Amino acid sequence: MDFDLPQDLLDLLAELDGFIERVIKPLEQQDDNIRFFDHRREDARTDWERNGLPNAEWEALLHRVKRLADEAGFYRYPLDAQYGGRNGTNLGMAVIREHLARMGLGLHNDLQNEHSIVGNNVGLLLMIAYGTDEQKAEWITPLAEGTRGFAFGITEPNHGSDATHMETTAVRDGDEWVINGEKTWNTGIHHAQYDMIMARTSGKAGDGSGITAFLVPTKSPGFEVLEYLWTFNMPTDHAHIRLTDVRVPHSAIFGGEGTGLQVVQHFFNENRIRQAASSLGAAQFCIDESVKYAQERKPFGKPLASNQAIQFPLVELQTQCEMLRALIHKTAWHMDRDGAFSQSDKVSMCNYWANRLCCEAADRAMQVHGGLGYSRHKPFEHIYRHHRRYRITEGAEEIQMRRIAGYMFGFMSQRAPKGVAEG
Repeated sequence: MDFDLPQDLLDLLAELDGFIERVIKPLEQQDDNIRFFDHRREDARTDWERNGLPNAEWEALLHRVKRLADEAGFYRYPLDAQYGGRNGTNLGMAVIREHLARMGLGLHNDLQNEHSIVGNNVGLLLMIAYGTDEQKAEWITPLAEGTRGFAFGITEPNHGSDATHMETTAVRDGDEWVINGEKTWNTGIHHAQYDMIMARTSGKAGDGSGITAFLVPTKSPGFEVLEYLWTFNMPTDHAHIRLTDVRVPHSAIFGGEGTGLQVVQHFFNENRIRQAASSLGAAQFCIDESVKYAQERKPFGKPLASNQAIQFPLVELQTQCEMLRALIHKTAWHMDRDGAFSQSDKVSMCNYWANRLCCEAADRAMQVHGGLGYSRHKPFEHIYRHHRRYRITEGAEEIQMRRIAGYMFGFMSQRAPKGVAEG
């Protein structure tokens, strides 16, 4: 087995580093833009007078950086060349996501709102794979350019991890569908022109099929945002929304009638392996910074690093990082060779363990740095608050462990869900 990373991928990492030093870091320092990444002034991100939403200047800055990265040829890396990408691989994305996160928070990569100079545009990937010809013509270019987007309305107030019991319904009325229901944790709805609403159109509660995805304009009569849910890590763009007799045309169906959940599952594995890589990178950043500080800090006349009470917890975390990195690379490589669904159990292993490891590394970094680590003069408490969410969202760690058990004990199979094209 060859564990060396492909040379073209190593060359790309060097390109990214040069772009960050040459373009991104100077912009980060201009016009006090650093305030959005200065941990003492984290409130700069939040518009407290506007329901705790992200500061408009911060979002405009992130959008500007994405456009710069797109012009430089990095942002669309995972897309096929015909869409301006570099035919990126799952292994490539995993390595890149870890590399950027290991640098720490910055304008190059900020996982609080999935910002990165190398995009992870799930909406665009879904559109390319499942949009009708008409939808592709309308959506692909603005999605790629970031001028248009849609949120994902899946989770409901009474049904979190189990989407098959959703209460939102859509009923056919001639050439239209009438949608009623509520969604929560509807992220990004404050500026999304559309919301991909999952609604039951047939079958019974608990069925995986019979749920349809609709692209619903957020300005539709009957579509209302009830509140934005404030979180451990502000700002918030996570909304609780309600749909009351919202009408959409039949052409609003995305991915086929009755197969909405199956379509979304297509990119769950790819998204989860990338999230695992990002959490690994953030964990490694916390460890690296702790080792450096322990070598510099000299209480009682000797470096902290000389104390086994400091060494051993960091040794255990570093060991876990090395093992996890090997599993992530192996899993991503197999996904590229055998298909995204060939490694579903390994993806869940990577995902839940990486998210937990990141929280443990951030907590240990706070302990090593003492009061300074607990304060906002260092980024560790911010990293903890942010990554703690990933142990719940996009499949809680208990759900990931249940999936692994399903494969171990023969209740599930390593194949694409019905109606999903493996690729």
